[in-house]
Amino acid sequence: MKRRLVVSSGAGISAESGMMTYRDAGGLWDNYPVMEVASDEGFARNPALIHEFYSNMRRKMTDGVHPNAAHRGLVELEKDFDVRIITQNVDDLHERAGSSHVLHLHGELMKVRSMVRPDRIYQLPSTELTTPDATDPLTTTLATRDPYGDPVRPHIVFFGEAVPNFEPAARLVEEADVLVVIGTSLVVYPAAGLIQYARRGCEVYYIDPNPAAVPSWVHVIAEKATTGVAHLIETLRK
Repeated sequence: MKRRLVVSSGAGISAESGMMTYRDAGGLWDNYPVMEVASDEGFARNPALIHEFYSNMRRKMTDGVHPNAAHRGLVELEKDFDVRIITQNVDDLHERAGSSHVLHLHGELMKVRSMVRPDRIYQLPSTELTTPDATDPLTTTLATRDPYGDPVRPHIVFFGEAVPNFEPAARLVEEADVLVVIGTSLVVYPAAGLIQYARRGCEVYYIDPNPAAVPSWVHVIAEKATTGVAHLIETLRK
């Protein structure tokens, strides 16, 4: 049986594909107040703004963005390992690169869900949704309805909401023989706490050009995601 390799990826891996990050200088939060467009309170106060933000800013941002060498390198590792991806990112670059198992902690940009039945989730573009006041199939508004006539919202975990996939993610880390953390500052919780679930004997690698302080048993690769994953592959295959 292949050894289980679990990856926890953050914004740094997508940034090399051209996805704008939130916290860097010039990032999204410089132009959009975080609590207005990414919080449960913001959605309750102005849901139209949040629909516009995710439709017109975030989804359209993915135009021309493609998986990079780091995403593809993780797919390459599936030849030798049972690879499971846990990502904080809401883009679908891991899936588009070909990763077989991807768990999204913070939701998925290209999906919306019913506000009446949260288990009803729709992939965009969708022929099941109707948005009479929009012509772009990636646009949702307050008028968007699912096949049951219910309003929808972005399938995103807002600040102030629970992270429903955290427990499944923690279980994956507990089962890992190798844990790889890529492109994250390790300051966003609860995702930053996943490393603490690694069992004794698990090999842990941390890839980031500006790594945070981590325990001495973590192997730090102080490189950007693309070169760091190449370095990781070389190390694991020795």
